[in-house]
Amino acid sequence: MNLAGNIANRLLQINAIKLNAQKPFTWASGMRSPIYCDNRLILSYPEVRKIVVKGLCREAHMFEGINGVAGVATAGIPWGAMLADHLELPFLYIRNKPKEHGLNNLIEGRLPEDPKILVVEDLISTGGSSLEAVKAIADAGALVLGVLALFQYGFPVALENFKKTNTELRTLTNFETLLLRAQDSGYITSEEYENLKSWNQDPKKWSDHFLSQSL
Repeated sequence: MNLAGNIANRLLQINAIKLNAQKPFTWASGMRSPIYCDNRLILSYPEVRKIVVKGLCREAHMFEGINGVAGVATAGIPWGAMLADHLELPFLYIRNKPKEHGLNNLIEGRLPEDPKILVVEDLISTGGSSLEAVKAIADAGALVLGVLALFQYGFPVALENFKKTNTELRTLTNFETLLLRAQDSGYITSEEYENLKSWNQDPKKWSDHFLSQSL
């Protein structure tokens, strides 16, 4: 089994991924979603954590010339730190807003000389927070070689956002792979597979339909 399929299986096994189209989860935006992804749980499972870090190291070598790793606060910090440790590179992290006291830092840590930075994130939905972090690092004078994340939903808007900013994105696994592994393992039925696939193609339409049916 390839890396993407292996990690998708592991996420399902440790319940880091929850799928429920009948009782969808509420995102911060208020939108309903039949999937909830909590990659923080991986940190509690050494075996799975080791597989993820090994995958990050493998993918990081696809970004030629990196001399520093930056994690996106907060969930990208542990993965970025572990990756930097394995690659023996400097590590820093980007806050979602400047610190409100002290030095008012947006970026914590020190950029290397002639910085060529790989940004690490845990999850890509629209890509907004990751690309804000990319901009913050670039504004500080670094060349950002790309973004590396554990999981992405594969929303068209995210792919378009990364394309617009000419930012390379690589992920260890994705929603499409997850659905296939969930169906193959009997975690979801064929009918549930199609329902979840329709959500991924247009999450707002799916959410609006669910809310209208709930009235």
